[in-house]
Amino acid sequence: MDTDERTKDFIRERYASVVTGKSLPVSASCCASSELSSFVEGGYEGQPGYVKEADFALGCGIPTASASLQPGETVLDLGSGAGNDAFIAAKSVGPTGRVIGVDMTPEMISKARANAAKLGAGNVEFRLGEIEALPVESGTVDVVISNCVLNLVPNKGKAFAEIHRVLKPGGRFSVSDIVLDGELPEAVRKSAELWAGCVSGAMQKEAYLGLARETGFEVVVEKERRIEIPEEIVTAALSGAVLAEPVRILSVTIAARKAA
Repeated sequence: MDTDERTKDFIRERYASVVTGKSLPVSASCCASSELSSFVEGGYEGQPGYVKEADFALGCGIPTASASLQPGETVLDLGSGAGNDAFIAAKSVGPTGRVIGVDMTPEMISKARANAAKLGAGNVEFRLGEIEALPVESGTVDVVISNCVLNLVPNKGKAFAEIHRVLKPGGRFSVSDIVLDGELPEAVRKSAELWAGCVSGAMQKEAYLGLARETGFEVVVEKERRIEIPEEIVTAALSGAVLAEPVRILSVTIAARKAA
């Protein structure tokens, strides 16, 4: 099994544990930490279409708030989990619109489908699949959204290429994610991963934006917020050493458009 597949198996196990309640070591954190609830400034409560049972507090932003969703549009949610962002998107696009959620963890798909059935959400469907090989036809999606997931994808180049493929000409995406600004010392990076998850796969901010632009997107940073790592975490990781520059882990929401 190659490194990418081991990484995906690791992520599946961690996300499955969120649904099943299976206890895992803290070192296995992978966007499955209670600390992550603080990453979403203001929280989801009050968002039209919000479903508490679908919210495991795994996000790092509210991509639907920047997506300018319109009635009748087709929306694709990458790493849809239990359906939190998908149900909010479904409220915005209305009964004439359509939302497709894709997730690679079977337990999350089962939970999302159960939530959809309970809600009677006829304009939402959930598909098992991977972001690097989306189970979606080319040129059929108006808007792609994703929340704190692309940082976990081993091959981000393929992920952006797949987003570009499935979007219609002139289609757009709104993605909330974790990126880095400056280099993190390895010890701090590992400690931050234990504290909150979502750090080990994060790219440098400019490299992340550059990859999206190279794929053919016009990109704008809609929101950016620094994630404060507790000082005691950094101090313990450094063991007396001093950082050359501040530790900067960012929660960003970026908006992009495919050429018409």
